[in-house]
Amino acid sequence: MRPKKMNKATVATAAALPLLLAGGLLLVTGCQSEKDSLSAGKPELSVSGAYLPQPPMADMAAAYFTVTNDGGKADRLTEVTTPLSSDVTMHTTEGTQMKHAQTLEVPAKGKLSLSRGGTHLMLGKLDHKPGVGEKVEFTLHFATSAPIKIQVPVETTAYRPED
Repeated sequence: MRPKKMNKATVATAAALPLLLAGGLLLVTGCQSEKDSLSAGKPELSVSGAYLPQPPMADMAAAYFTVTNDGGKADRLTEVTTPLSSDVTMHTTEGTQMKHAQTLEVPAKGKLSLSRGGTHLMLGKLDHKPGVGEKVEFTLHFATSAPIKIQVPVETTAYRPED
């Protein structure tokens, strides 16, 4: 049995098909790359692990959380506000020294972790002493990203989150 002869149109279609498929694959990959490059140019922030230990004193508290930046550009936490306190300050800890911070860096593709013994928020002049189980609203303000509102649960004084 002899193989059938193919006409020119069939040969051209057969030759073009792999090129079309490869071009489509490049187009899909290019769209993904464009999306990646767009997110590479701006911060993409989220907040997790927030808690406020029940304060032992009626006029001062501390708060902790993690800001994750999945974007390709860093941002800075510039201010935190809450109805619980008119006096919220950001602090870093170096050795045994606590230092006031004007802003806190949220690195590109990284995290800003506020935790006991490290970077944290101090709340003075509390509106009231929050109780365990209460949720306190915080608004995190950033240099370039939109503010993020979070509900922060009040935990026992001795609470330690699981890593």
